[in-house]
Amino acid sequence: MSNPLFYAEHGALADIAPGGTVVLTGAEARHAAQAMRLAPGERVDVADDSGRRVSGPVLSAAADRLEVSAESVTDEPAPVPELVLVQALAKGDRDLLAVQTATELGLDGVHPWQAERSIVRWRGEKAAKAAAKWEAALLSAAKQARRTRVPRLGEMLDGGAVASVGGPGTLVLVLHEDATVSLGEALGEALNVSAPVERVVLVVGPEGGISPAEVEALTAAGGRLVLLGLNVLRSSTAGPAAVAVLQHLLGRFGPRT
Repeated sequence: MSNPLFYAEHGALADIAPGGTVVLTGAEARHAAQAMRLAPGERVDVADDSGRRVSGPVLSAAADRLEVSAESVTDEPAPVPELVLVQALAKGDRDLLAVQTATELGLDGVHPWQAERSIVRWRGEKAAKAAAKWEAALLSAAKQARRTRVPRLGEMLDGGAVASVGGPGTLVLVLHEDATVSLGEALGEALNVSAPVERVVLVVGPEGGISPAEVEALTAAGGRLVLLGLNVLRSSTAGPAAVAVLQHLLGRFGPRT
């Protein structure tokens, strides 16, 4: 069974070497001591969102302080290409569900998208609260999956501005039921050309679908319409399903090395 994982401040583990001690305070320490009731000797992992993982036994656990012995220190490289999800806002927190599930499956970043046909709208104070909710979901899902990096939340995209996600080294794949090329075929073609693919962006529309104007903007910017399968999936399902397929095609679903 894997060790429970806790997060230190970003970069806090940079100077930690085997034999050292990691100290956590605040909410993470309270979660370990009060919610999980960890005791000295139990093994945990600590990460700092940089790819570094410290593993070792708990030395002491108090209400506001957790001390962990750094038995081992490993640095996990960032995956290339990185996987980014452009998730259209959807009602009933289905967009949030998509973000959480995709994070557990290996997502590296996400952009909320206020598409033309999105029923949900982020405006004013609601936008700030919704973004904070997404940030919290990314953190909790990464922690659940024992990930050393937390997917970053990018800026919210509005309507046709979604086309701005493209650029050099980026493969933009737009999930669309009218596409004639499969997700796997599009990825294979891109990986077989000389220019390296550093980033794969998956674009998922809202319940009412991506508007013709948005499709035109995306394809004009170099995006490709791709088919995930024969079934029409919910907005909350399509993104995570596509992330899982890409992870498999990229050889990332396998034993730890």
